[in-house]
Amino acid sequence: MSEEIDARLSEITEELNARWPESKIEPSLDRIKLLLDYLGNPQTNFRSIHIAGTNGKTSTSRMIESLLRAFGIRTGRYTSPHLEDIRERISLNGENITSEYFIYTYEDIKPYIELVDAKSTHPLSYFEVLTAMAYAAFADAPIDVAVIECGMGGAWDATNVIDSDVAVMTPIGLDHQEYLGNTIAEIALTKAGIFRSGKPSVLAQQTREAAEVLLREGAKTESIPLREGLDFALLHRDVAVGGQMLTIQGIGGTYDEIFLPLHGRHQASNAALALTAVEAFLGGGAQRLDLDAIRDGFANVSSPGRLEVVHRNPTIIIDAAHNPHGALALNEALAEEFAFDKLIAIVAILADKDVTHFLAELSHSVDEIIVTENSSSRALPTEKLFAIAQEIFEEDQVSSAGSIKRAIELAIDRATQPEHSRSSVGILITGSVVTAGQARTLLKKGK
Repeated sequence: MSEEIDARLSEITEELNARWPESKIEPSLDRIKLLLDYLGNPQTNFRSIHIAGTNGKTSTSRMIESLLRAFGIRTGRYTSPHLEDIRERISLNGENITSEYFIYTYEDIKPYIELVDAKSTHPLSYFEVLTAMAYAAFADAPIDVAVIECGMGGAWDATNVIDSDVAVMTPIGLDHQEYLGNTIAEIALTKAGIFRSGKPSVLAQQTREAAEVLLREGAKTESIPLREGLDFALLHRDVAVGGQMLTIQGIGGTYDEIFLPLHGRHQASNAALALTAVEAFLGGGAQRLDLDAIRDGFANVSSPGRLEVVHRNPTIIIDAAHNPHGALALNEALAEEFAFDKLIAIVAILADKDVTHFLAELSHSVDEIIVTENSSSRALPTEKLFAIAQEIFEEDQVSSAGSIKRAIELAIDRATQPEHSRSSVGILITGSVVTAGQARTLLKKGK
């Protein structure tokens, strides 16, 4: 039976992969709305918290969900993209949707998918189908609250058919400019489409350009802005073994001695954002939430592929950073929390990213770089990445490998040379969620 289930899951994955990928968008909510109408609008059967932004969305979503579960609330979580398994995208009470339930949900709504395809100029995309599956699975489960991460943008993102109770905006940077616009202001305008009238909008600290747009659009929609640095704040953080200790000023009070098992100041800021979102959802910040529940919620957070230490001797860190803003946060965390004498980076990145500025940021932390390419059809070829890297790094700092597997072998071999026996050499694998997922799979299997 297990083999049959695995085979059917693989077939469904292939069917989904045959659709428009997440990187190809026809900005419209018409198709997803029509599909959900046929399904009886399952997204109206639960409350929701909606997260948009450029970086930190998945980690913030996972924190929000863990906090809600600490209060005994049944949750669903929809995030993207996935690292290793498509089922990661749809979570029920903190666990990936089962293969059986994934298959059941897809087969249950497939006739309606085909009906919408037949009526539409463009068939439903990969992301639109998965969004509908998540909403249908959440309604059937059932759950109390869904934590929903935008795929791209906000206003016309397929997830934006929910009437969310709280909107959350993580830091906004330049990414997906071909769809979102070439300036921070244009991107912020699209992302502000998740704001709802009379509902809280929890805003991470932003550049002035983004903040002006978000506050203006929030006023137009009559949402209630809660701003990092004004209405809530990260008061204090100390690096700790396995993570960090935080004190957060929420809208309902101060929460201290919070252990967060994630690395980096950016994750501490995400924690303040998540806590405030949960305060706004549960009571509007009228009073401080139960401190023990908050501590439990944060202590149980995980965020795979985000500054994740996956191997020791040598230390291997995986991070899904894929744009300059993400590389900057990665640099800060590496400098503050990891004392390597030498750091070797393995980089495989997508061709549509700002590769030059990504590598330029990374060069502040990295002593040596091995370039390669991942399995994505959008991957930047190794030889092109090698040429760009040579413009940024010294010639003897750059090498290449034919695959991520081979790059890991090379990095481990170099990190364990006799001359490094008395020094600390780390290996960083980064550049894309696809890269992080492939490396994670290889290292878990011991290859």
